[in-house]
Amino acid sequence: MFCCGHAIFCVLLSLIAAPRRTNGFVAPSIQQQSVFHARVPIIHSKTRILSSPDSYESENDDDAGIDLSQDERLYRIRLPRAPGIEWGTDLSFCFVYVRDMDPTGPAKMSKLIETGDQLCELKAVTDSATTKPVNLLGAPFDFVMTAFAELDKTVKEVDLVFFRGTKEELKAVCTGEGTAADQETVTITVIQNKGSPDETTKILTAPAGANIRQVCVDNDINVYQSFTRWTNCEGKQLCGTCIVNVTDGSVNTNAKSMDEASTLRENPDSYRLSCITFAYGDVTIETFPPIKASQWTR
Repeated sequence: MFCCGHAIFCVLLSLIAAPRRTNGFVAPSIQQQSVFHARVPIIHSKTRILSSPDSYESENDDDAGIDLSQDERLYRIRLPRAPGIEWGTDLSFCFVYVRDMDPTGPAKMSKLIETGDQLCELKAVTDSATTKPVNLLGAPFDFVMTAFAELDKTVKEVDLVFFRGTKEELKAVCTGEGTAADQETVTITVIQNKGSPDETTKILTAPAGANIRQVCVDNDINVYQSFTRWTNCEGKQLCGTCIVNVTDGSVNTNAKSMDEASTLRENPDSYRLSCITFAYGDVTIETFPPIKASQWTR
């Protein structure tokens, strides 16, 4: 069974040790660093995208926290310390966001938080006027989980700041580089039924960094062969059946992971799993490329 970043991440969440389970959080041993270091952002004069675990203490010295008035997509909400949120990250295990919510948990019941919202700040609700917020902008998953796990046992509630938007939009706000409307776009050319009488070509435009599978699905393009069109994992990086052939512009995509390379080992190097392939420049892909027998067993 194909497995990669988020699948491993979900397994880690399911193996939380009993003492930590009461709070709903865990601090795993994976040591990852943010790959992004921002200039001073417009969100607040001292708030930064965190650059490395070693810099958290020095960069996280702001008593006031994030200024919500700087962008309408920022909001603060008070929740129990176990909010009923399943956290997700990008493929570098940074930029923690709301992946899912317990249908009966505090976060879902608030009717304010939405799936995909980016976590920006944590502050314990206490009687002390000296309690400082913890800057979580761009922080690795282990740092965020440690921030929750190290809350004093007397803390019952927390104030969380979220950003409603994508990671790229959040980075643009923090660096003052513009809004989503100003972001670079790429062209994804999709060739369907290559070499058959029904061959068609669609030219799609998407934001730089867009997920190829998602762009295809959003434009009613099927990337699955045979019955896997109905039995696939819906982009959760588990089934290994959303195979496309990147015939041009492969240098404009992210590198293959070891899991992806292993899954596609019997096929040409240009074959990719579209659910974990991102376009940072113009690319051309073919759907339904010929595949080896092992792919049909998935």
